[in-house]
Amino acid sequence: MPNGPLSLPARLCLLAWDTDPGRLAPLVRAGALAELARRGLLTDDDGIVTPRDLDTRTGAPVLDGLLELVSESFPHRWRGWVTLHARHTLEAVREQLVAEGVLRAEKHRVLGVFPSVDHVLADTARADALRREARLILAGSAPAESVTEPTATALALVTAAGLPPARDDSFHDRRAAAPTRRAGASTPAVDAVLDELCAALADMSPLPSLTRGR
Repeated sequence: MPNGPLSLPARLCLLAWDTDPGRLAPLVRAGALAELARRGLLTDDDGIVTPRDLDTRTGAPVLDGLLELVSESFPHRWRGWVTLHARHTLEAVREQLVAEGVLRAEKHRVLGVFPSVDHVLADTARADALRREARLILAGSAPAESVTEPTATALALVTAAGLPPARDDSFHDRRAAAPTRRAGASTPAVDAVLDELCAALADMSPLPSLTRGR
């Protein structure tokens, strides 16, 4: 996927942009959890999501907001954190993308009274490039070894959720297997976390989703 400042949860937000927020929020949250696990800031303690250091921060509002939430909340397993207050992470990602000019926030009033905000895709070229590369990888047009770990993680999560651009009859399990199994291959602990996140998303999908192929 294109280089740039986009975080993993932001990539996922754009990849599945047209998805209902109720399904998009858990996907984006799973991306944030995966990124924090990859950085070693969230660890697995017998299935419980555990902050490594309560004082450590990334400098990224989306990730730091989730770190703070996990630190101040009752302990939960990875599957629980995929959905628990997931809308907060989605809203933080939207704010990040608005600040970067990728989204545009349009304010209006519901029934002429209640203030509301619609987020509109402003940088369509960037979103299209992310989706186009994802489709090429899932179609087997890119060598598995050329797929970076962040890209593989994004594909593993979006295919597990059965969301665009992965949810297409032309994609087959074995096509997605090679790139997605690279997602946590460098760190077994992260690999186990990613499996939990993918399983949580797959359980929420109304349609059969692509597996990670391991």
